[in-house]
Formats: sequence, structure tokens, C-alpha cells
Amino acid sequence: MMLKNEKIIEAFAKRDLDALSEFAKPQKRELNSSLNFSSAIMVSCNKIEHLLKLDDLKADAIILNLEDGVSSEDKPFALLLCAIILSNYTKSNKKFIVRVNALDAGGFDEIAYLNQFAPDAIRVPKIRSYEEVFAVCELLRDDTELHLSIETKEAWLGMSELAKSQKVRAFYLGVLDLFADLGLSQDLININNPTMNYMLSHFLITSRSLGIKPVSFVYQEHENLAGFREWVSLERQMGYDAKGCISPKQVDIVNEIYAPDLEAIKRAKEIKRLFELNQKEGITGFASKEFGFIDEPIYKGALMLLSRSSI
Repeated sequence: MMLKNEKIIEAFAKRDLDALSEFAKPQKRELNSSLNFSSAIMVSCNKIEHLLKLDDLKADAIILNLEDGVSSEDKPFALLLCAIILSNYTKSNKKFIVRVNALDAGGFDEIAYLNQFAPDAIRVPKIRSYEEVFAVCELLRDDTELHLSIETKEAWLGMSELAKSQKVRAFYLGVLDLFADLGLSQDLININNPTMNYMLSHFLITSRSLGIKPVSFVYQEHENLAGFREWVSLERQMGYDAKGCISPKQVDIVNEIYAPDLEAIKRAKEIKRLFELNQKEGITGFASKEFGFIDEPIYKGALMLLSRSSI
């Protein structure tokens, strides 16, 4: 890990931007285009002690955060450390996503600078319109994905518009900001609240209908692991396959609950085999002693499960 270089740590401690910038050298990266991530952990780029532990994180995706939680004084340092991280991880089975600041608060400049370091994805917060998406797509390098935080009422109403660009691959539900924008109390963020359940269902179905990966909201009570487990269990039942995390312990729970169901995978493989065998004979609907009636929708369901399991 390049950040373990004592000169980098010293430059950061001394708040020496010029010295730190000497270590931000673009390298050719092999981008990770997989969307089969379940645990996405937020790591603030002004916390060098957290960045030093990236190798130990078990998350599928690392969200390098430049926005909330990073003070205005720290943002220039966070941007350089983010660039150093990207230049260090030239190939990784983890997906590296950078959450920039809002577009009217430096986000455009950050994207322009980070293009040379080839992040796997850029996540834009506070998005409100397709015009903003279009402007970002015009700036963003061709091989970097665009991920969007759905945390304004305009974004909530306009998800189908926001998804018009093929570069948009994932939506993140920013429930705290969205509730504030809607004038709703954060006390409503309760697992038994029907409004919250409606919001999760609507976000999931809309995103899936648009061909966009939905990532469920970050649970802020990081010490309440029992409560976090309840949310992840509910969301998996609903059909989610990814959740934002803010601690390694939350990552462990997500990875456990979203671990592949080996029996379901075995069943899907056999359904695929049987259907394709019968399809060669011109038969696309038949009864199986083990699995009941198998037709094309059942076959497509098996294919979907196998694709999400990377099998």
C-alpha cells in the first residue's frame, strides 16, 4: 500500500499539499466493471488511518468519499489521497467508486481531475436533473461508470429520466437527505413504518425496471448491529442485493446475509440444463419430477440467479 510511505503520511500531517501532490501520479488501471457487489463501504478520504486499512476490508466495493463528513479544509487533501489510492490499485477485485461533492460545490472539477486516475465509478450526490447527468457524462471518461445518489425530491420523481444515459449503472438511496428534502421526520426511518417500506419497494422496482442496480441506504446507527441485521434481512427478502455500509462489522453482516445460496444455485443450474436440453427438441414447457413445471420464465429466473452469482 503506497499510503504506508512515511513521506506521504508526513506530508498529510504537515498539511503540505505540494508535497502530497508529488505522489499523485496517474497509472494505467484495469477497471472493474462488475455490478455484482453487495457490501459497499464508505471510507472518507481525509481519514488516512482508515485508508491504510483498505487491504483488510472485506467489502466488495470501496466508496472513496470526498463529500459529507469531509470538512472544506480537508477536501483538497482528501482529493489527493483519493488519487494516490486509485494510482496504487491498478487492478482489484474490489470496485473503487469515488463519491465527489455536489456538482455546484466542486464536483465538476473533482471529476475532471480524477479522470486521469480512472476510477471504476463516480458517484454524484444531490443530483436533480438529466441536464446535470448529461453534463457529467460529457466530462466523464468513457470507461468510468456513473452512479447517482437519489436524495432529492427531483431525483426521486425523475429516476427514469436520470437513467437515460447508458453510463448510469447504479442508484443509491440517500434516505436521510431525501426525507429532509421532502419535509419528513427522520423518526419515520423505522423498519415497521409503511412509508419506509413503500419507499424501499418503489426504489427497488423502479431501479430494476430501468436496468439500474439499486443500493439500499446507509444505516447510521453503526453500533446497533442487531437493527442493521434486521434491515438487511428485510431488504434481501424484498429483492435487494446491495447495501451501503459505514463499518467493517456492517460489511460482515451484509456479506453473510447476501452470501450465495448454494442449494438455489444448484437448482438453477439443473433447471438451465434441463430447459436447454428440451429446447433443442423444440420443447419449451415440460414437467420435471424434481422441480415441477419448467417453462421459459422459470428458465430466465434461473439464468438471472446464476448471472448474479457470477456463475
